[in-house]
Amino acid sequence: MPENLKCSICSKEATVHLTQIVNNKIHKVDLCESCAQKKGVTDPEGFSLADLLSKTPLTPGSVEEQQVCPSCGHTTADFRRSGRLGCAECYGVFKTLVFPVLEDMHAGTSHKGKVPQVALSRHSSQLELKHLKEALARSIAEEAYEQAAEFRDQIKAIEDAEAMEVPQQ
Repeated sequence: MPENLKCSICSKEATVHLTQIVNNKIHKVDLCESCAQKKGVTDPEGFSLADLLSKTPLTPGSVEEQQVCPSCGHTTADFRRSGRLGCAECYGVFKTLVFPVLEDMHAGTSHKGKVPQVALSRHSSQLELKHLKEALARSIAEEAYEQAAEFRDQIKAIEDAEAMEVPQQ
């Protein structure tokens, strides 16, 4: 059985355990019930792990200028306190704050999403069909009829293959 952890603030027995990863380093804060309540950990509206950790010696402090979103008036302090942005324009205004957080939490700052393999193959064939049809139209406009015939045959082959994949009901 693990030994009882002590509160990072008052050395009583810790019942609340928080973990934050900053620059690939794990920072843990253990709090007793009373210190957790004083810091607002038990209040979902007032709790900010970033604020709590920034007041402990675990996280190096940084001096930054106060920024304000011209669209909604949200400030750097508002973002730090709530961990939320006020509007879509805030992403650009506070990108120096948001991107490092996203990079630490995720593998990058852009969402690529996931697509099931079946849908991915169908999507790629649909995309190829679109490009072939555009190329066919260009070839006809340029009067390159031999090339147009090749594109027509490729389109027909893809459409026939897709028709065979669709289950008959």
